[in-house]
Amino acid sequence: MRIYLQGDFSSLAAGLPRLASRLDGIALVETREAAIPLVWELREGPLEAEWNGSSGIIRYEKPHHGFRAFGLFVERMRSEGAGSEPQQLPFLIRETPRFDSVGIMMDASRNAVPTADSLEAAIVTMALMGMNRLMLYTEDTYEVESYPYFGYMRGRYTQQELRRIDDWAYALGIEVVPCIQTLAHLTEALKWNYAAGMRDTSDILLSGREETYAFIGSMIRAASAPFRSRRIHIGMDEAHQLGLGQYLKDHGYRNRFELMNEHLHRVVEIAETNGLSPMIWSDMYFRLGSRSGDYYDPDAVIPEEVQEGIPEGLSLVYWDYYHKEQSLYETFIRKHLEIGRPVLFAGGVWTWNGIAPNTGKMRSVTDPALLACKKLGVREVVATMWGDNGAETPWMSAWYGLLLYAEHAYAEQVDERRLEERFRFCVQGEPADFLSLGRFDETPGIEPGNGQESNPSKFLLWQDALIGLYDANIEGLPLANHYRQLTEDLEHAAERNPVYRSMFEWYRMLADVLISKCDLGNRLKKGYDYGDKQGLARLEQEMLGLILQVDKLRRLHQKVWFESFKPFGWEVIDMRYGALLIRLQTAADRLHQYLDGSVASLPELDEQRLPFDSEWGYANGTLGRGVYHRIVSANCLFNPV
Repeated sequence: MRIYLQGDFSSLAAGLPRLASRLDGIALVETREAAIPLVWELREGPLEAEWNGSSGIIRYEKPHHGFRAFGLFVERMRSEGAGSEPQQLPFLIRETPRFDSVGIMMDASRNAVPTADSLEAAIVTMALMGMNRLMLYTEDTYEVESYPYFGYMRGRYTQQELRRIDDWAYALGIEVVPCIQTLAHLTEALKWNYAAGMRDTSDILLSGREETYAFIGSMIRAASAPFRSRRIHIGMDEAHQLGLGQYLKDHGYRNRFELMNEHLHRVVEIAETNGLSPMIWSDMYFRLGSRSGDYYDPDAVIPEEVQEGIPEGLSLVYWDYYHKEQSLYETFIRKHLEIGRPVLFAGGVWTWNGIAPNTGKMRSVTDPALLACKKLGVREVVATMWGDNGAETPWMSAWYGLLLYAEHAYAEQVDERRLEERFRFCVQGEPADFLSLGRFDETPGIEPGNGQESNPSKFLLWQDALIGLYDANIEGLPLANHYRQLTEDLEHAAERNPVYRSMFEWYRMLADVLISKCDLGNRLKKGYDYGDKQGLARLEQEMLGLILQVDKLRRLHQKVWFESFKPFGWEVIDMRYGALLIRLQTAADRLHQYLDGSVASLPELDEQRLPFDSEWGYANGTLGRGVYHRIVSANCLFNPV
């Protein structure tokens, strides 16, 4: 399809060729001959993509509306089979934006730091969706002059990389907003000796010390300098031990509301001195106002004098990834609005659950949250993609959830059939295959939709064959059949999703590995208890074969990582695979010794299997959830100093 552009599209001129290069068969040409004329009109009001029978017309107010409308126009023309000849059937697509900004928060702090190349590809997809904000979450993964250990060996972005990302995004109508931390969540930044004088606890900065504010000033200047945006997210969330470490030793106990506001005022002053408009996560105010310390406590009371002390120029980000009831979101949005500061909403697309995305949870919480935002006039929303516990889940597995946010931004209600059509066009993937990744954790024993956030695929992969801390949780469940069916269903997913081939090849191999690995520990225990030496001999051979499978899985995972992320952080995942491989070999060796009589017993298999914490049990719709160091051993991986 040859398209000749006319009219007022100067603000989109640099970005449109990038969209066209993504869309197979689209060529932007400089002459009208044998081309479809596309006229651009810059105006206030809804965005429109129209075909009047002889030419196309796009009406838009902001650049990101124009890019979305261009995608809508091309998608519709393709569906009608248009080539270079004018269409006979006119159409008009009109959408009214529901939000001023809709975007993504990309976690670049939990080991997986996306490369500039992978972010540029993602930004093109975002532009097709009509998104206009990318928030880069960097706790210590950016350069700060005079602090060489800040982000050392963590894949930190250079100033040049960040400017490149910003230039690319700006051409596509997307604002890149730096998101940093200026109070808590700084464990990796504060672990070095340079930070000894400004460390309250292992992850919280020491309030009230001038050295701390000099450091924060350097962070804010470094984080904001590469970007055109004058917005900055300065964090301030989950500072649970605020004032209870070195500060307590130096000053005694202080009212934590007062301490929070004092520190916040200093940081906001630094931001505003640098021409920036800051925003913070809102949870600490609500936690401090709750008797239970719960962010979502409906009875939480923030004292009026504390509310009045919150800086005037500050925006509050209400984050909530958990609730299915629209009424609950409305309650907390109202509580935020009562404070009298601008409010943004941050939801989640659940990339942090384990080794696969929790698509069921994502779908159950997104609609009510965004409907509440639209009802109560929240005009800025962002979908967060955290990478907790090593970022084992690649963020691109979450495109379905991200598109759901984009479609909510242009419709009062989202039509699922239309969402699937948009997914194929914008993401270049099969929506059913992306949604199927949630089945890694929606196993027998899990409530539909995995609302309790169980992550069996993670703990079944990493747990030790001889020790099996989660074996009692899964005993008697037909998990092998579940993963066998998932393997079959993912058989051709790589071919159906060529842009994401590596990811689907890895996930299919993961399902294949879990067929054997999921109940290996229980089968070993049963064979040992019953003295079934023939069965144990077969399991020894199965484990030797599983070693080869796991190594193939590691190599496929490595390919996925290096296609999208910097190499720093992969060593952690390598270590996890390495430990799994070595422990499988040890288990096979130990079993062989038992079978040939070299040892009389295996104490690891003599132990009774207990549930992993007594509250877990599939009668409650969950099999449990764990982080790596709690999954692999009951012994000390991190000995206290």
